[in-house]
Amino acid sequence: MGRPIKRDAKVFNGESMINTVDTPDFYNYPWTKIERLDHSGEFVTVGFDDGTELAAHQWWLRESVVTDGACDPATREGTLDPADIPDDLHVTSAELDEQGSLAVVFSDGLSGRLHPGWLHHVALGQHRANSHLPPVRVWTADDLTEPATFDGRGVLSSDDELHGFLDALCSYGIARLTKVPGEGNGSVPEGLAAVTDRIGARRSTNFGEIWNVKAEIRDNSENSTANSGLRLGPHTDLPTRETPPGFQLLHCWVNSVPGGWSRMTDGAAVAAHLEAEEPDVYEALTTLNWVFFNRSREHDHRWSGPMIDLGVPGSPLTIRAFYPVRGFPDMDPADIPRAYRAAKRFHQLGADPRFEIGYPFRDGDLVAFDNRRILHGRDAFDPGVGVRHLRGTYMDHDEVYSRLRVLTRRHQSQHRLLFDSTESATKSKGVSA
Repeated sequence: MGRPIKRDAKVFNGESMINTVDTPDFYNYPWTKIERLDHSGEFVTVGFDDGTELAAHQWWLRESVVTDGACDPATREGTLDPADIPDDLHVTSAELDEQGSLAVVFSDGLSGRLHPGWLHHVALGQHRANSHLPPVRVWTADDLTEPATFDGRGVLSSDDELHGFLDALCSYGIARLTKVPGEGNGSVPEGLAAVTDRIGARRSTNFGEIWNVKAEIRDNSENSTANSGLRLGPHTDLPTRETPPGFQLLHCWVNSVPGGWSRMTDGAAVAAHLEAEEPDVYEALTTLNWVFFNRSREHDHRWSGPMIDLGVPGSPLTIRAFYPVRGFPDMDPADIPRAYRAAKRFHQLGADPRFEIGYPFRDGDLVAFDNRRILHGRDAFDPGVGVRHLRGTYMDHDEVYSRLRVLTRRHQSQHRLLFDSTESATKSKGVSA
């Protein structure tokens, strides 16, 4: 489609062009070849040498040019208020310049260039919300017997180690650190704070920003069944919120009690099983709403939603499954019996050995998991025998995903620089690859 582009091969030299045109972000893109251009109607269609095409609307191109009056060169954020776009704004010309970038001129007089590699990454769909994140790996007890484990000291000191930890966390929904220090001192923060400071902002709740998990129920405090020795069945935290926290991190300061093993289940695997094998249960869990309501003297959080909340297409799975705060059926009375039976089946599968794994907490362990995907629980224990003290916090998906994308960007940039320098050295020696 579109007219072919004639290019002087001596002018176009690929990788060395990477940074010659600013992009509306802070990534480096390979200098992809544009082979075809077609400008008709309100779109400029760009065809690349791998056969992909991008239909770029003229107003979007106007917003994406990195220049004053369109996209700010310092922040790489758009500055054009949509209310100020003339109704007749259009592209007057779209051509390749001598380097191979897309040169556009607009009817309001603004002109600029767009990086072909940046346009290509949009054509490939690499601009979407799940970009630069690892693929989700749904698992059962046959696939994973314990969380992927990393040395906490390495994660605290090395971006590469942190990248590996966050990559596993976002892929499997769970990952573990060992040897994370406990209490800090005047110059060194406690281990949980130190780890989360390496990632992003913690999310504060009615339990505070960092909270204790100890078997002690006290008057006039924010209490929870977590602060007891009772067994906790598989659940997710804070389904009472419009948007429950994305990730939970639990750090073991000390654990000398017998029992009390942690239990983890991939809720995505349970949902997939139900959708394929028990569709009536799946339908009830994804369509019938419950009011989730926390019991507190000082707070009253409530939200109505299904136990398996699919959200809008493309959004992360949100499982609302903490039975101590599932308060009221919010549905037609005729649906209540099947809603209860579906809830029972979901929790049965959550604790089914086919799906659930278990492990003890050891001093210095820090386990992070996706609170909206992974069901967590624990075995009962006797709080009168030994001490079990965990420290916990929450972080939103946004914080973890952002940090992982930045680390991935740096990793890819370093790899590309290493590749370029190696390739240049090889060429200078007259060696063919």
